[in-house]
Amino acid sequence: MFRLQGCSALVTGASSGLGEEFARQLAPAARCLVLVARRGERLEALAAQLAGRHPDLRVLVEVADLGREPERLALVRRLADEGVEPDLLVNNAGMGDYGEFAGADWAKVDAMLQLNVVALTHLARLLLPPMLAGGRGAILNVSSLAGEFPIPDFAVYAASKAYVSSLSEALRIETRRSGVNVVALCPGPVSTEFGEVARRGGEAARPPGGRLMYTSAPRVVRAGLEAAERNRPRVFPGFPVFLLAAVAGALPKAAVRAIMGTRPKAAPRTGGPGATL
Repeated sequence: MFRLQGCSALVTGASSGLGEEFARQLAPAARCLVLVARRGERLEALAAQLAGRHPDLRVLVEVADLGREPERLALVRRLADEGVEPDLLVNNAGMGDYGEFAGADWAKVDAMLQLNVVALTHLARLLLPPMLAGGRGAILNVSSLAGEFPIPDFAVYAASKAYVSSLSEALRIETRRSGVNVVALCPGPVSTEFGEVARRGGEAARPPGGRLMYTSAPRVVRAGLEAAERNRPRVFPGFPVFLLAAVAGALPKAAVRAIMGTRPKAAPRTGGPGATL
């Protein structure tokens, strides 16, 4: 059985939001923590805090643009040179794009697919074989409640998260009885910097369901880590999120399309907190 105590964890997107919270919650249990993101200054500051509070913890900072294949390969090579073999991969890095698909900037859509889909898949492919060889490990893929719905204005993002959930389920079947747990963490909206990146031209990225659907980052991360230890296939943190996911699974597709078609086509331009969906 996989246990967080004494693990070597790699957390992507660790400079803010859920990734930073994953690092904070893993620090008391992990033996080694690899923090990966593009913003080196933030990673260094977080690493210094964690090392100061947990003297026995080894913290490595890896600045990388995971949307680029050469940087993913270089990351894994550097870890090998350092003698670090992660047995917990937290595939958290991701981005969104809010607005109708026809008006999307292709460069941003492509970057989103490279990060949400390709990078996540590639890192799992690179780190899974050593876990299987050791008979121990976990891959925690951060998906989303959005992956359960065809969401207008979040069309590509929602589709990318549907991929993450489906991939996680398939890998879980392939790795059963191997000692490696594969989990899809599917939160609803969480107050993070996600919305600042997702919005276009000042439009606020407004998740379906309003404030009722929000779950705190600590609660989401705690649920994900517990699921990794308990080998749960998919987790929806918070009762409203769990209930909405259950309804999505029970309704016929025609009903889902009709419901999603009632969503406003334009979001208000009056700011509001960013949200990870």
